[in-house]
Amino acid sequence: MRALYFSLLFLLFFGGHIIAQNNFESSVEQLLQQDDYKNASVGMNVIELESGKTIFSLNSDKLLIPASTMKLITSGTTLEILGADYRFKTQISYTGKIDKYGVLDGDLILTAGADPALGSEYFQDHYFEFLKNWAKQVKESGIKKVNGELILDDGIYDSERIPESWIWGDIGNYYGAGPDAFTVFDNLFRITFSSPKKEGRQTKVIQTYPKIGGLEIENEVLTADNNSDNAYVFGGPFDKHRIIRGTIPRNRRAFTIKASIPEPSEVLAESFRQQLREKGVFIDGETRFEKNLSKNTTLIYTQESPTLAEITEVLNHESVNLFAEHFLKQIAVEKSGLGNRNDAIELEKEYWKNRGLDIENIFIEDGSGLSHFNAVSPAFFTQFLKVMATNEAFVESLPVAGEGTFKRFDTKQLPGKTLQAKSGSMTRVRCYSGYLTTNNGNKLVFSFMFNHFGGSHSTLIKEIEQLFIQLKQNY
Repeated sequence: MRALYFSLLFLLFFGGHIIAQNNFESSVEQLLQQDDYKNASVGMNVIELESGKTIFSLNSDKLLIPASTMKLITSGTTLEILGADYRFKTQISYTGKIDKYGVLDGDLILTAGADPALGSEYFQDHYFEFLKNWAKQVKESGIKKVNGELILDDGIYDSERIPESWIWGDIGNYYGAGPDAFTVFDNLFRITFSSPKKEGRQTKVIQTYPKIGGLEIENEVLTADNNSDNAYVFGGPFDKHRIIRGTIPRNRRAFTIKASIPEPSEVLAESFRQQLREKGVFIDGETRFEKNLSKNTTLIYTQESPTLAEITEVLNHESVNLFAEHFLKQIAVEKSGLGNRNDAIELEKEYWKNRGLDIENIFIEDGSGLSHFNAVSPAFFTQFLKVMATNEAFVESLPVAGEGTFKRFDTKQLPGKTLQAKSGSMTRVRCYSGYLTTNNGNKLVFSFMFNHFGGSHSTLIKEIEQLFIQLKQNY
């Protein structure tokens, strides 16, 4: 009788788990037998957060392209090294002296802090208002006229504008904007078209904003009988020539797309000068760029960014490539004094090696995941996320169902903070990594990575959503 009792207990407590596991494995197997996925490269790993026990594993050590799930590693590392309360700082100062008439016999200087949120649309209280405040601060310092020049000290970063492995089809568009010592307005500008009523007709560029001196646009965009933005901008940093190809909807008086600014620091300088003029402060000299000025300066004002935690929440909710690249470089800024991508990657690897993670067998090329040369395994993601589960700012930065990149997920099946994760996508790549709390109160850590699959992203999203729901209900 005693043996029978324990046999029944075993079946109740462990039999259900085995059935659930078999059901999940069967669901994965059925998914991968579909034509769109049977030749794809797929890796999956699911572990229990508390125990580290493996719940499910499929090619968990296979190196795969992570797309934007790379932002998990970047944002988590930066929070760990710099801290949730860290702020980027931009300084306004001057050389020389101000006479009794308000004339500065010297230069007005902006010293870059590589603030990714400077003028960002994601932080509305910073958007454009910061320039009015800067001009106000300069005027209140007693300066009415500058006999010298406006100098922008961009020595905080090296000369690299974008990672070398980003592709030509990305870098001209807003999501391909690279980090700059003087990043401003999310390093993007808007191009507004008007389009004829008929399909297949030539469109017309009617406005760009903000204004970019010397910008040349070659417009090859045609009209299409749909409501989609299928126009792509081609052109690199430093180059003010932009070619736009593709289609936009027909019969529009104004249709706007976004592109990357070729020279953000020039846009910032001109916008600042304009605000100064409106405040009655005039600069006689030109705008000049220098690195690591050694002149004696007098500080006027320090512009502080939102906290790193606040920027991280936007980064992971909205998957902002630009913010991630700034985060990566800032690790090197704080450790060595210069924002260099390769140095930052080595520092990132060294940090996690010291924390006990196997970092040697993954490849990191950037902070955002836009590079196709990144390669990470599902097993690394789950081990990384297991460590990061105690970092409150990091976990709270992750979107839940109905938010950010998870807007289309079912909030009834995955309510509240049941799912906290990051998605990543690019052509033929779809990945998810994060945390899932089950109906039984178990917290799981997972990484699902699909590379080189056929079919649509929307179909795969629905399939993966069902896998999440099944895990939630059965573990």
